Amino acid sequence: MEDIERRFVSLPSPTAERNGAGYMPTQGLYHHAKGARPRTAVIATHYNVDFSEHYMGPLMAARGYGFLGWNTRFRGAEAYFTLDQALVDIGVGVRWLREEAGVEQVVLLGNSGGGSLMAAYQSQAVEPNLKPLLGVPVAEAALDLPPCDFYISTNAHPGRPEVLTDWFDPSVTDETDPTSVDPSLDMYDPDNGPPYPPEFIERYRAAQVARNHRITAWALEELERVRAAGCFDRSFAMHRTWADPRYLDASLDPNDREIGVCYLGPPKFFNYSPFGIGSANTLRSWLSMWSLETSQCRAVPHLERIRLPALVVQSMADTGVFPVDAHILHDNLASEDKTLEFIAGDHYLTTPDTARDIIADLVAGWLQDRGA
Repeated sequence: MEDIERRFVSLPSPTAERNGAGYMPTQGLYHHAKGARPRTAVIATHYNVDFSEHYMGPLMAARGYGFLGWNTRFRGAEAYFTLDQALVDIGVGVRWLREEAGVEQVVLLGNSGGGSLMAAYQSQAVEPNLKPLLGVPVAEAALDLPPCDFYISTNAHPGRPEVLTDWFDPSVTDETDPTSVDPSLDMYDPDNGPPYPPEFIERYRAAQVARNHRITAWALEELERVRAAGCFDRSFAMHRTWADPRYLDASLDPNDREIGVCYLGPPKFFNYSPFGIGSANTLRSWLSMWSLETSQCRAVPHLERIRLPALVVQSMADTGVFPVDAHILHDNLASEDKTLEFIAGDHYLTTPDTARDIIADLVAGWLQDRGA
């Protein structure tokens, strides 16, 4: 990739200035072929993962496209996430592409968690719909976002509340004790499986949803309590979020995944470790990002407002996002021009060796077919 230039971009946001230590709230890397000024560029952003060096950057640049791996102020700071401010920061990147990089067409790439985030961005840009959360008005800058021209999702789930709930361990009986277990809901108890009987899965999935609602009810009540004492918010820890039965049972939502692993490794080990999604929260970030009841980080309502040409790609050996998720995204897009593709590979497309080139060729070919 010696013919690829990478330009560091760091900018203030309409709602956040340069930090006292010197860093900007928004930053990323712009990839393009040396000497080129691409007419079309991709922007990719996640809720909290640093996408500046996303693997698609040099691959798309080598195929004639610009690629901005873009980070909001919440990179590595998921515990403080609020959706409206994240969308404002994405808008900074979109404007930079159009006004500074000279791009005519902007492609929203929603990879993994970014699928619902980028859907929320386009949805808000074309039809402002975000609602104030707990008395805090939506940032005015989030009411004037520049819309984009294409929407692509790759290995993306239907939203932060959905993926957390699917991965939740519903056997937790005490949210303050990571060792508490109800054996009748423990997927790691061999008496329950695998394989897991349909009756167990039905109870398990219902209990996962119930756990999400319990935390929401507690968060709302606790927020009222701490506000009465003069506090704006408080932090809390959440335990045991690597417990999707699909990790151990190949008969559930079958694909080509390896059985007995989650993204980090052995799921039982990591389920009882502090290394889980959503492990650190504030009351407000829970309600903004993870709650099935209050979060606006659920893709479906946003997809229903997206009428852009859209491409949904899902790899078949993914251990955390499944064909059913790709169908949900594709089926709920309002686009007349929408395409669903399944390819070989794991979640990060590290295997097979050709997987990343295959998806880059697929995306580039799909864009070329639409004149981009």
